[in-house]
Amino acid sequence: MANPNYKVLNPISHGNLTIFPVATSITHDTSGFITLDEGIRSGEVVVTEGGRTGGLIRGPHHRIPVSGPQVNSLVLVNNSKRPLILLAGEIVTGGKQDRVVAKDRVIPAESDPVDLGVFCVEPGRWTETSVQFSTMKSQMAQPSVRSKAMIAKDQQQVWNSVGEANGAIMGAIGGSAGAAPGPPPPAPSSYAKTFDDERVRKAIADQAAPVEQSYSSSIRQLRDQHAVGIVVAVGGRLIWADLFASTALLEKYWPKLVRSYAAEAITSQSVAKPLTINDAQQFLDRTEG
Repeated sequence: MANPNYKVLNPISHGNLTIFPVATSITHDTSGFITLDEGIRSGEVVVTEGGRTGGLIRGPHHRIPVSGPQVNSLVLVNNSKRPLILLAGEIVTGGKQDRVVAKDRVIPAESDPVDLGVFCVEPGRWTETSVQFSTMKSQMAQPSVRSKAMIAKDQQQVWNSVGEANGAIMGAIGGSAGAAPGPPPPAPSSYAKTFDDERVRKAIADQAAPVEQSYSSSIRQLRDQHAVGIVVAVGGRLIWADLFASTALLEKYWPKLVRSYAAEAITSQSVAKPLTINDAQQFLDRTEG
């Protein structure tokens, strides 16, 4: 069933990656919210392993029943006077393992410690590198990894998707123009470390830059049309949609989002096929229906 509130706009394409901006007839004021990046950077948001909430609890009746660190759980405290938006697919690094946020949610302002559902994206490590977590500043999990956390909600499937993504992207940069001859470099087990590799960062930047430039050149028009989301296609196959409550919120997440889509495109060997606005609209209607 068609959703009259969302309208797919003309696509932006580069290589096998195509994105369709999504406009809306209804937009909201999101200026009163803080993002995870903003909160951790300012120190207003703290993410840590379970069992480390001493001194973080405001009231006597909000203790989290976790005795120590657990793979699929972290503790988050929002000390900001603004509600915190969490986006599924955001990656936090540090602690005993790097994790990916499992679902979209809003954490109240000045919250007591909250049990944050996460999935590990760093199999093989359970040693603490830092007490508190930071975020990946320019990358979030690509759709094939996000889907296993958001939809499948299965740790083994998340690990499998991380292994496949790491191997595919290292294989892709090993076979790219200008790469040194020989087999592709070995893939690290850490999803975050893969994207810290200078060659990977360059490959993603090369894939994302033309899309970012096209988006930036159209930003005034997209703002006027109240663009609040994206439908994503890789190799002519529609794979993902992200929708936000406002254009301003989409713009905050846009740099991370486009790099996650670029990572998906790099790891796909499929050749781009033409898609129409109607194809993307039908995909969005099914997704939102």
